[in-house]
Amino acid sequence: QVLLVESGGGLVQPGGSLRLSCATSGFAFDVFTMSWHRQGPGKEREFVADISPSGRTSYEDSVKDRFTISRDNVKKTLFLQMHSLKPEDTGVYYCAQGSNRIEWGQGTQVTVSS
Repeated sequence: QVLLVESGGGLVQPGGSLRLSCATSGFAFDVFTMSWHRQGPGKEREFVADISPSGRTSYEDSVKDRFTISRDNVKKTLFLQMHSLKPEDTGVYYCAQGSNRIEWGQGTQVTVSS
């Protein structure tokens, strides 16, 4: 059974930082592209960042230079380090398995507010 479990969300002030984790099991983590997505209030879910098995990364333009995606293939865990958070970063953050996003986690809430 494929499982993706996000954690690390919370309430943070503008300019603050958070580190999200996505613990996985049930599949060969090291051969899959993994990604982060988010859904803000009243918005559609959108791509944030992804990382290939070899570590090549790509980012949505609004998070470049603020967010860093990484992976630990031994621990089968995906990370998203977020700095300089803005209110518009608020939303539920999801991790997804594969280039075709074949499996999703349940999400973790990130709220950026003063």
